[in-house]
Amino acid sequence: MRRCASTMLADARRAEWTAWLDERPEHRRAWAHIEAVSRRFNPLRADGEGTRAAASTAMRVAARGSATRRKALGCIVALCGAGLAGWFSWRFTPLPDAVRDAFRLLAGVGEQRDITLTDGTHVWLNTDSAFDAHYNDERRLIVLEMGEILVDTAKDAHSRPFFVDTRHGRMQALGTRFTVRQAEDFTLLTVFDGRVEIKTRSGETRMVSANEQRRFDTSGISDSMPAEIAREAWSRGVIIADNVPLARFVAELSHYTRGHIAIAPSVVSIRVVGRFPADRPEQVLAMLERDLPVRVHRPLPFWTSISSR
Repeated sequence: MRRCASTMLADARRAEWTAWLDERPEHRRAWAHIEAVSRRFNPLRADGEGTRAAASTAMRVAARGSATRRKALGCIVALCGAGLAGWFSWRFTPLPDAVRDAFRLLAGVGEQRDITLTDGTHVWLNTDSAFDAHYNDERRLIVLEMGEILVDTAKDAHSRPFFVDTRHGRMQALGTRFTVRQAEDFTLLTVFDGRVEIKTRSGETRMVSANEQRRFDTSGISDSMPAEIAREAWSRGVIIADNVPLARFVAELSHYTRGHIAIAPSVVSIRVVGRFPADRPEQVLAMLERDLPVRVHRPLPFWTSISSR
């Protein structure tokens, strides 16, 4: 039986996409990043065809500058479907209504917010973050859905305990100032004042004191580490790099900018030191190019590459 033209076209695009993946290591890393982000939008896959169509159109327009890029991006659009469309709609447009409805308190990409809850507790949201607050007569609970928050707990008139939940476990604050960052595979807790108790989903517990931080996942808790000042500095609009590898710094910067930042293997280990403005990622990239032996270029509006100079 003759195969239909649409099936043959899909096979051809898949072959082109595979060739693009194999062409350079950073292409595979970028695809892995896109897949990881798209998994966060599985609940939005039924959110309508309009968003997906708009994202695909935007990609086709951006791809006009190069035949090779046009083929690669065409393959990505065809293969990724709702996941990639959701990623681009998240990164290039205001937050979708479905997300706005799901979380009462959120900050978009490049945005930071300062919020006072009903009991006087102060919460700062870092870029691309969202949480829901559940207060009742027995307890105060914040559920961190994604991203990072800084919490300065208030003394409660009703002596209710204060909890923060992530997918990896629960933290109970004991008169504290602390940050919680939820990554895909772990939660990072950094305590600046007071104490916070961690309880993982599996039931393991640890107490974290001031000037300490720990990582944990559903089954275990790391050893104690010194608190990183960078985990609080973002609330003042500053990204601090304290002699960190460029790859780690770029991973942090990527939370504050739309699109993807690819970094060549030859420069990932270059050390970065300094204070950078969180609200001006383009300026940060210019500072890196000025002070380090790297070159920053943008082959596409949503794609930035950092390579050796």
